[in-house]
Amino acid sequence: MKRPFHYLDLPSQQRIMAGRQRVVVTRYCPPGLCINLFGRLVTRNDNWISDDVINHELIHTAQLRELWIVPFYLLYLIEWVCKFVRHGSWSKAYRNISFEREAYTYGDDRQYLDHRTPMAWIKYL
Repeated sequence: MKRPFHYLDLPSQQRIMAGRQRVVVTRYCPPGLCINLFGRLVTRNDNWISDDVINHELIHTAQLRELWIVPFYLLYLIEWVCKFVRHGSWSKAYRNISFEREAYTYGDDRQYLDHRTPMAWIKYL
């Protein structure tokens, strides 16, 4: 059975354009953040969102798809709490989450999602 089409299956530049169309601007998001909620990119102001940020968030969308929604967010939260206890800093905990490490490592590589192996974030645990 063939997998249903998803915008992550598009070629890299079209994928970035499709990602830009998934940006939701709201005053309820803290300034300077772009949060991936269920494949939508939520931010207060989209002027600063570059193609690298879109690609970073698309990597999170790929992670979300392979783990499904609840397990992804649950693992993300558990890992953040463990890293926070270990490092004692919100930003260090955030930067050391395996999902973030993968996304920051390949955020500037537009072709990464074309050859990314499933569950690639595991090697960053």
